[in-house]
Amino acid sequence: MRDYDLVIIGGGLVGGSLACALSGQGLRIAVVEAVAATAERQPSYDERVIALSWGSRVIFESIGLWSAIAPEAEPILQVHVSDLGHFGLARIDLEDAGVAALGYVTPARVMGMAIRAALAAAPDVDLLCPARIIGHRVAGERVELEIMREGECLRPRTALLVAADGGDSPVRQQLGCEIHEVSYGQDAIITTVTPRHPRVGVAYERFTDTGPLALLPMTEGRYSVVWTCRSEQAPELLMRSDEAFLERLQARFGYRLGHFQQVAPRQAYPLRLVLTRNPVRSRVVLIGNAAHTLHPVAGQGFNLGLRDVAALAESVVQAVRAGADPGGPAALADYRAWRGTDQERTARLTDLLARGFANPWPPLALARDLALLGLDLLPPARRRLARRFMGIDGRLPRLARGLTLERVDVTSSPSG
Repeated sequence: MRDYDLVIIGGGLVGGSLACALSGQGLRIAVVEAVAATAERQPSYDERVIALSWGSRVIFESIGLWSAIAPEAEPILQVHVSDLGHFGLARIDLEDAGVAALGYVTPARVMGMAIRAALAAAPDVDLLCPARIIGHRVAGERVELEIMREGECLRPRTALLVAADGGDSPVRQQLGCEIHEVSYGQDAIITTVTPRHPRVGVAYERFTDTGPLALLPMTEGRYSVVWTCRSEQAPELLMRSDEAFLERLQARFGYRLGHFQQVAPRQAYPLRLVLTRNPVRSRVVLIGNAAHTLHPVAGQGFNLGLRDVAALAESVVQAVRAGADPGGPAALADYRAWRGTDQERTARLTDLLARGFANPWPPLALARDLALLGLDLLPPARRRLARRFMGIDGRLPRLARGLTLERVDVTSSPSG
């Protein structure tokens, strides 16, 4: 039986980032990942991308991963927001934020490769893959785990168990956590298109009566499409020919980028809001989608999870450097107080946008369009909103401020 300071269930982008952040801090870490590592895949036309906020770039820089990610990250220089069939329009530019980019559209493949390479080179991280958790039990100052790997049942112990195992988290289910769950009755149609006249660095968020339609700039003039439709509409959109689909998309989006000329195969994902009522338990913390699954409007989901990583890493390191238990009540209380507000505010904001802009009620439509116009005309309002969506507003962990964890002052609060 091996003892760890930290066991992370889920070695994807969030769980893997946490292991990278804590590597080199004198901790014994294990990462349990159910999906076997595959050979490095070549980039494809329609590969899955994630909209990283500026704050997430800063976190990746602080962890030491950004240099491996940056070459294939397409900067977002402007966000164009509009309301289909109404007069509301707003543009958020670099000048509103004072940074080099509002965010970056980044292949998940590239981030995954950077994380896996860092973990493979980390002598203090054991990567158990493919493996899955069977059960766990809190016993005093340790969590006793049952991990199944290649037919063998491992029984490690850890001071802190971190669940980063996705929206259908097995650890959350084992804990019996109470959740707040709402189905939006919407699906997100994901694809990639190439327009005739791409605009470098310009992202679009177009609100419609079925939900937001986002086009995110990728390399080589491509755009990633996230088209929110009613769930009953999704099968028909998936079954359409490429030409018929592009015709519908063109009618929905307009001709700001000219004619769409190429489209990748489409996939549909049901949309829901899931908030875990108490993602911090005795010696167990849920982060990322295991703690909160959001509507994709404004692209906040992964960025919120990465802020979980930055805050939890700092809370753990502070506890260790103070000679305290990294999974003890004090360390987890700091993390709970730190992250609760951001998680709730971000969930409420995305829920408000998803519901409010799909509601056709005329007074509400007028109010939201006036709000968009006001946003476009008032630079202070744009700056505040930009900072919020870029993840650089409010109380920030050291990693989100471009600082390392190595100089943490153990006598200070988590805000540094």
